[in-house]
Amino acid sequence: MEAISKLKNVPTSPRKMRMVADLIRGKKVNKALSLLKYEPKEGAARLEKLLLSAISNWQIVNEDARLEDADLFIKSITVDGGKILKRFRPAPQGRAHRIRKRSNHVTLIIDSSNPQQAEAVNSSANDTKE
Repeated sequence: MEAISKLKNVPTSPRKMRMVADLIRGKKVNKALSLLKYEPKEGAARLEKLLLSAISNWQIVNEDARLEDADLFIKSITVDGGKILKRFRPAPQGRAHRIRKRSNHVTLIIDSSNPQQAEAVNSSANDTKE
C-alpha cells in the first residue's frame, strides 16, 4: 500500500529542488533519510521532513504492519513549478530588470517493496471488518 505526501509553495527554484530529489529517487527510505540528513543543499532539510511525513502517512494507513518488515522505498518523487513572484530591481541608466522569485511543489510517494506482506495485512483487516 502506498502513501502520498505533498509539499506546496516551497520558496526555492524547482531546478535546485530537483537536484536533491534526484539523489533519493528509487532509494530505500532508510538510505534516503541518511542521504538527506548530511546533504548540504537547501532543499534537503525540507525533503527530509516531507519523507518523514510520508512514512507517518504510511503508518496510519497500515496500522497492523511493522515499519521494519515493510521495506519501504521511494516509488516516485516529482518537483513541479509553483507561483513566480515578479519583482523589479534597479539597473544602470534608469532601467529596471525583472527578478523572478520561483517556488515549487513536491509530491512524494512511498510504497512497500514487500507486497505479499502488505496484502496479507489488508486481507486480515478486511476479514475483521466483515
